[in-house]
Amino acid sequence: MSQNWPERLWLVRHGQSQGNVARDAADEAGAHEIDIDMRDVDVPLSALGVEQAKAAGRWFAALPRNDRPEIILSSPYVRAKQTAEIICNEGALAGGKARTLIDERLREREFGIFDRLTTLGIRERFPEEAAHRRRLGKFYHRPPGGESWADVILRLRSMLNTINLHYCDKRVLIVCHQVVVLCFRYILEELDEAAILGIDKQAEVLNCGIAAYEFEHDGKGLCIPALNLWNYGAPLETEGAAKTSAPDAMAGTR
Repeated sequence: MSQNWPERLWLVRHGQSQGNVARDAADEAGAHEIDIDMRDVDVPLSALGVEQAKAAGRWFAALPRNDRPEIILSSPYVRAKQTAEIICNEGALAGGKARTLIDERLREREFGIFDRLTTLGIRERFPEEAAHRRRLGKFYHRPPGGESWADVILRLRSMLNTINLHYCDKRVLIVCHQVVVLCFRYILEELDEAAILGIDKQAEVLNCGIAAYEFEHDGKGLCIPALNLWNYGAPLETEGAAKTSAPDAMAGTR
């Protein structure tokens, strides 16, 4: 029995958000809280984030028609939806302008009691929980009311099942968040905790950085996804949009 996979899969982190900017300011000031008065789900792109999304959209639009995405799926968070819509509006899809399909399983990791706190704020307000996180490691640590990386992976396995069922042999573009991109790598490449945390430690995922997978079946119908682009920022350089890679905004630890 053959496996069902997309023809190609791209993963794109959203453009720089106003929350990313606020987080940088809070860290620089040594503040305990990130100064942004809205839910994480509602945080929009910054002006630079809009330019980054346009640059990514033009890169996809410049691909040969038969190489462009056919489907675009997005996290429901505003910064991701805006990024996906801008990419669509730049002509990135093979079928021309199309609406973005939203799936809540692509949402940002939920931070629970760590929401809006900087790393310093977490250590000061929840020292026991911060110590527990250091012992357990961020892959498995679940802040009260929030999610661990393993929790995110659980919902992404369900998401991949949906993609393989509904978009088999299609070219699929996903717009999501930093930890979500990394967790997709964990699943697709059958990595372990040490391997994905090693990748995470090497560099932050770029805002509008592009990852791409090809799927080729062997004679037995089996398939190992092959990563052929990772954290690709050349479209930003070509368009003159600054590269940014700050961790997502609403908690000091990812």
